[in-house]
Amino acid sequence: MDEVDGTIYPPEKLKHLSQVLVDDYVMRILTATYYRPKSAQELSIEHNIPIAVCYRKIKELVALGLLKPEVRILTQKGKWVQLYRSQVKGAYLFIEKGKLRVRLELVTGKGAEIDRTIPILSK
Repeated sequence: MDEVDGTIYPPEKLKHLSQVLVDDYVMRILTATYYRPKSAQELSIEHNIPIAVCYRKIKELVALGLLKPEVRILTQKGKWVQLYRSQVKGAYLFIEKGKLRVRLELVTGKGAEIDRTIPILSK
């Protein structure tokens, strides 16, 4: 098993991770939050993501260790809002010799990176 930032990725979780990484909304969220943290509301408005979907994707990405709650800010209306930042420096998916290869690099450098090959079909 591979470990990134304390999160252990067994083969079945890596397969799920590969599915998450190719999701259009996930790609928008991860790229939009790379240089500066953003709130769910900002992401929803700026990238045309339905707000309920945005919250669901954020929750999933935080659980996978790909997005990190960075800071909470107080809005002018007196409401606390969480800002999130991408933890993904690079994500690579390959099909190589009949197997799915997932390579993930995080910005923290902690846990280095994962580079795993997963059988796609059982023989």
